[in-house]
Amino acid sequence: MSELKTNVLYYGDNLEILRHHIPDESVDLVYLDPPFNSKADYNVLFREEGGERSAAQIKAFSDSWHWDNAAEETYREIVETCPDKVATMVSALRQGIGSNDVMAYLVMMTPRLVELRRVLKPMGSLYLHCDPTADHYLRIVLDAILGTRGFMGEIVWRRTAAHTTSRKWPRLHDVLLHYSKDPSQAVFKPVKTDPDSGWVSREYRHEDDRGRYMLDNLTGAGKTGGPSGQPWRGVDPAQIGAGRHWRYVPETLDRLDAEGRIYWPERGQYPKLKQYLTESGGATVGDLWMDIPVIGRTASERLGYGTQKPLALLERIVQSSSNEGDVVLDPFCGCGTAVVAAHKLNRRWIGIDITFLAVDVMRKRLCDSFKPDFPTPKDVTVIGEPVDIEGARALAAQDRHQLQWWALSLVNALPAADDRKKGADRGIDGVIGFVEEKGKATRVIVSVKSGGVNVGQVRDLKGVVEREKAAMGLFITLEPSTEPMRVEAVSAGFYHSDRWQKDYPKIQILTVEELLAGKQPSLPPFAAGGFAKAPRLSRQEGEQGGLI
Repeated sequence: MSELKTNVLYYGDNLEILRHHIPDESVDLVYLDPPFNSKADYNVLFREEGGERSAAQIKAFSDSWHWDNAAEETYREIVETCPDKVATMVSALRQGIGSNDVMAYLVMMTPRLVELRRVLKPMGSLYLHCDPTADHYLRIVLDAILGTRGFMGEIVWRRTAAHTTSRKWPRLHDVLLHYSKDPSQAVFKPVKTDPDSGWVSREYRHEDDRGRYMLDNLTGAGKTGGPSGQPWRGVDPAQIGAGRHWRYVPETLDRLDAEGRIYWPERGQYPKLKQYLTESGGATVGDLWMDIPVIGRTASERLGYGTQKPLALLERIVQSSSNEGDVVLDPFCGCGTAVVAAHKLNRRWIGIDITFLAVDVMRKRLCDSFKPDFPTPKDVTVIGEPVDIEGARALAAQDRHQLQWWALSLVNALPAADDRKKGADRGIDGVIGFVEEKGKATRVIVSVKSGGVNVGQVRDLKGVVEREKAAMGLFITLEPSTEPMRVEAVSAGFYHSDRWQKDYPKIQILTVEELLAGKQPSLPPFAAGGFAKAPRLSRQEGEQGGLI
């Protein structure tokens, strides 16, 4: 296995990347938000399935798993190669819930969680983000892999307000399962937030010339034969509660009393410690997170990526369970919120995703957010991305949809909405939008071909551009174009931009080889595709005292 590389993105199946690129006990914090078909009907998820379907590979925004030949093969691998406790637990789950979509999800997750345990340092933590559809099953699997002692907590994140439903309780939350490889060594730093007015009024009910304060116990549980177990100022701690002692030695109690920090009731009660609001540092965050809203439609960090999580959510996890310079790994990266949070808080990071769409979003987001560190998206290291025409052909042979998404990323185009449905793209693989004179929005239609090409396909693109009333068409081909294709493209004439007072070829042909060599289509200066631009962020200077 090669030496650990950090501040890199990997394209590919995270199971293979974990096995071949991430060494044992090299990662301090793992966050994963694996895709799952949570919106499907519960009964459908538990419907028994045969193994005749072909393997379904996860695509961006297609968060579903199915029991198919790949799931059956992975189940067999778990039984034969995983630790006995894990194999026994997964076998029992299959007997209990059957061969269905939920079980396929658990089977596909199990070897990945086994690998994540291997790469996690003893003091490291793992946070698995899920919803109530499968969190109870995932917790059973995690108990088998990381041990019941490894369970650190179940965090409930309220992600939305109540909405009306007539058939069941509305689901308002997600779950984050927190495990550690060795709880006795685990890094954990409590997080505080600004207290809300209700909490202040409820807890800090007293006030003097120093400000608002709450009353806290001066005693602790347990007997002691030392000075803290003896009476002080005529008060025996055992009178306050059986088997109790003073929390401080008499000298400290005397000092606190001289400073006016001890509250003496007139009668019938015992002295207590004054805890002032100005000294509290805020409210300590527990396992119910209600203060981090989802990303609204007008939020500046919103990219338009379907499963995007708030940056504040990942900052809280990274800050509480890692230190500066630690390695943070997200094996299901999506649009990369975990790696952005890690970079902002001065951690090293590794992001993995199985789609080039996600990888492209991540590297552009890192560039937008941290321009000095990544002057251009190409300055973000992506391992597994084609760097020559042979690599592009290999990708096409493996998965033509991934080749298509990768090619679109080379021209900063946004994939068409239905590009994964055969026959449903209406001749549109991607689009590049731009604004013309007087704010008129228009676009460039992009078509990507990974196989043999001919003049008829260029003619078809001309028809799509006319039908869609688009400005231009861009034809990207893995194979060399032919002379008749180039003649057909030229025959389409030019698009005249009123805003830029310039003519652009209406139909343009570019090969993948030309794009790899740095050639770009001739487009108006502000032509832009892809997801929304991420806001600029500043890297944290030193550790945060609290996440507000």
